[in-house]
Amino acid sequence: MAQKIDRQQVRKVAKLARLDLTEAEIEEFTGQLGAVLEYVEKMNELDTAAVEPLAHCLPIHNVFRADEVRESLGTEKTLANAPQRDGPFFKVPKILEDSSS
Repeated sequence: MAQKIDRQQVRKVAKLARLDLTEAEIEEFTGQLGAVLEYVEKMNELDTAAVEPLAHCLPIHNVFRADEVRESLGTEKTLANAPQRDGPFFKVPKILEDSSS
């Protein structure tokens, strides 16, 4: 049987996920994650040798349209709902510092 999850492991996972959990939440999640792991362990007991691997339970496929050249929207229609613009361009906040000097 798989090793049960303990409070220290929950704290570690919370730290990695950058979650600030209270002691009550750690206690609650320890029980919940333990129940999930027990269920997975129970599922591991099933014989799946004859089960074909699949990515989705329904028969789905990608639907592609023909790649056709069409007229573009144009600058005015494209920028019509832009929060800010600078002439024929979108104006966006600066996020990178200039380190060339």
